[in-house]
Order: sequence, then structure tokens, then C-alpha cells
Amino acid sequence: MSHSTVPRSRTEAKKKSPTRTPVAPGGATGPSKGEGSGKLSLRLRFRRDRVLLLMTLPAVALVLLFNYVPILGNVVAFQDYDPYISDNGVVSIFNSPWVGLENFQGLFEDSAFWDAVQNTLVLFFLQLVLYFPIPILLALLINSVVRPRVRAVAQAVLYLPHFFSWVLVIAVFQQLFGGAGLLSQLLRDNGYNGLNIMTNPDTFKFLVTAQSVWKDAGWGIIVFLAALASVSPDLYEASAMDGANRWRRMWHVTLPALRPVIALLLVLRVGDALTVGFEQILLQRDAVGPGAAEVLDTFAWWNGVRNQDFGYAAAAGLIKGVISLGLVLVANKVAHLMGEQGVYKK
Repeated sequence: MSHSTVPRSRTEAKKKSPTRTPVAPGGATGPSKGEGSGKLSLRLRFRRDRVLLLMTLPAVALVLLFNYVPILGNVVAFQDYDPYISDNGVVSIFNSPWVGLENFQGLFEDSAFWDAVQNTLVLFFLQLVLYFPIPILLALLINSVVRPRVRAVAQAVLYLPHFFSWVLVIAVFQQLFGGAGLLSQLLRDNGYNGLNIMTNPDTFKFLVTAQSVWKDAGWGIIVFLAALASVSPDLYEASAMDGANRWRRMWHVTLPALRPVIALLLVLRVGDALTVGFEQILLQRDAVGPGAAEVLDTFAWWNGVRNQDFGYAAAAGLIKGVISLGLVLVANKVAHLMGEQGVYKK
């Protein structure tokens, strides 16, 4: 090989190397519209994702129809709404007298409303402390089972109560903890007085939490098991080679993998704090009395449906929605401060 065929320097080599012209989407040459920023234009993104957008249109239409259009009915909270003015509910809204903030003023002066707020918050904190960690613990327990058949049977047994109606769940608890239930009969057979936990106002909140745990804890582990399935086995093998025992592997590998999911579900749970089970509590409200069982949902139902005071009930529901939105924003901000994504990014 002669010396004339070898470049004498890097500069000369760069001069001889051909330059590449950027190719825009669609085969056209020249710099693209988003060159330098790495972003595609809105038109190009729409062309790229048009099939996915068309697939989501029915779901978006349903959400708009059943979730966002009814929000317009919150105007009833500022009216003395009378649905019997017209056969058309929309016409009744336009013809009902406007009362401004009178319904909200009545709520703030109503001791029953504050009792409902207190019961709702107490139930939320009990379910957050006693119910929320249980699906995580069950997911860790099932994930540690080696045999697939035993794991599948355990999952099926834990999932099953989720498909029971609240009527059936309360009937099962009545047969176990009611005045004529199994527990009372065992106590009487051994010379003790029977218990009727189902009608005790002092233990009602713990009873409701236990019912929620039995019914929905097994269903709640699905998300955590999916997160655990995405953890690479190499991480467990590497930690075991470094001398980490089972507890260390769970603390340093498993729990960090679950942390984003836990943060997301915790934010969603806080946003749903004021919804503590309408049907479940309504079925047991008469047994313990409204002083122990009245929550915001049953308060709105009782005043709106039973007492026909729709504006008053709508004001209570609107207050609940505003507080829930504020709780979501605060919880999401806390998740961001902890380094997690939360419901949405910063």
C-alpha cells in the first residue's frame, strides 16, 4: 500500500468522509421541523398515533358523557331545586329559584353534617392504617411461595370475596358476629354472655374496616403482584451472592420495586378518602344509628333522596368533591417531594 492512499491527518480524514443529510419522516431530505429539540410536531404525532387515538375515542366519549357532563348539575347546589316543576330535569334546573350560598350556610350550621364529616375521616384513617398495608403484605407472602399450584390456589381463595355483594358479606358477618351468631353461641355454651358486634356503635368503624379487608384485600394484591413480576431475578441473585438474607433482599430489592406503585395507589386512596363505602354503610346504618354510621355519602343520599332536599344534598356532595380534589393535589405534591411520579409528572 502506498502512502498516498492513507490520510495524513485526522483533519484530512474528516474532509474525505461523506456527510449525511438528515432525512425527515416520509423520506424527504433536509432538516426536520423538530430538529435540534428532538420533538415531533403535533401533526406528525397525530399521524403516528392516529390509530390509538381512534381506539380511545369510545372510552373518552363515555367518560365525558357519564363523568363530566353531570358536573354541570352542580348548579343545583346554589338553587332551591324542585324536580317537579317540569317533566324535564334540565328545564327544572332553569326554572328553580336561585338561593346562592344558602345551602352551604345551612350545612356549616348543621351538626349532623359535621358528625358525618367526622365519621368519614375516622373511617378513612382506620382503613388507611389497617387496610392499605394488607394487600402489600399478602402480595409479598404469595410472591414468596415457590410452588406455582399453591400460589394459584392462594390467589383464587383471596380473590373470591371480591365478587360477593355487600348484602352477602354483611350476612356472613351477621352469622358470625351477630347476637345469634356463631361467636355468641360459643360464648353462651361456655357460660359467658353473648356479644352482638353488629349493633354496637362503639365498634362499628372497626367492623366496617374488617369487612372491607375481607372483601377487597385479595383483589388489591393484583397490582402489587404485577409490579413484583417485573423485578429482574438477577437482582435477587446478585444480592444473595453478596450475602443478603431473605429479609435483606425484601428490604433492598422488593420494596424499592413496589415503591412507585405504593406511592401512586396511596395518592389515589387519599383522593378517595371521603368515599368510604356507601352501600356497605347504608345497609348497616339503621342497626347502629346515624350517629355512628352516617358518612358524607349517606348524608347526601338521606337529604337528597329521602327528604327531597336536592339542593342541600348537592351542596354536601360539592364540598366533598372539592376537598377530595385538594387531597389529591396535596398527596401528589408529597409524592413528588419523595421523588415519585404520583398521578402526574411535575
